[in-house]
Amino acid sequence: MIDPSGPVPKYLQLRAILLDMIENDRLPVGAPVPSERDLCRRFGLSRATVRQAVDQLVAEERLRRVQGKGMFVARPKVWMPKELVSFTEDMRALGMAPGCVDLRARTIEADARLAGYFGAAPGLSVHVLERLRLADGEPMAVERSHVPASLGPDLFERRAPGGSLFKVLETEFGIVMDEGDQTIEAGPAGREDATPLGVAPGAAVFFLRQRTYSRGICAEVAFSTYRADRYRIHLGLKSPRRSAT
Repeated sequence: MIDPSGPVPKYLQLRAILLDMIENDRLPVGAPVPSERDLCRRFGLSRATVRQAVDQLVAEERLRRVQGKGMFVARPKVWMPKELVSFTEDMRALGMAPGCVDLRARTIEADARLAGYFGAAPGLSVHVLERLRLADGEPMAVERSHVPASLGPDLFERRAPGGSLFKVLETEFGIVMDEGDQTIEAGPAGREDATPLGVAPGAAVFFLRQRTYSRGICAEVAFSTYRADRYRIHLGLKSPRRSAT
């Protein structure tokens, strides 16, 4: 309950109570939250105090307001990984069940742009695997992985449907991914990716281009579209003026 004489402001006490209910699944994701009027009556608080607590949780993206319907528990966003891990490993580390739906697999001749990412000439034979990545059954990203066919001639035959690409490259072909680089841009979802992601065309998404290397050789180039409403990016910053000691 709220302690009116305590040192902690009443709106922060209410925030803590609601947050505890969310984190202990008494208010699960998607559940409606009691109205401000109900919260006022239940905890003996003014409307302004309740609104201050709720506004803070909305700003923290733990609650979301839906016009004309009320307030609901928001699904927490997932941090973009800053280490070279597979989607499967990343989701498991976050306590979520990873999933994968194969959309298309084919082998193509790389154009000049794609071949350039591999440091090769146009016409390079490349396996392309398109997948819908899921977390707890919810669409998270559409991923298009490109692997030189010379590194795994029968890659599609050896990989089980829905199986990990990195794992089959390592276990079947001895290709261990040890470093990579990634570029992230924001933009609107195209119709091709919006449908499997379950968002409207034009919705905000992140576009990722990742090159992954094995012993200095570019073994995979992936172009992915991630739902911006399910991800957030965190970067550590250092001042360039900080002197070394």
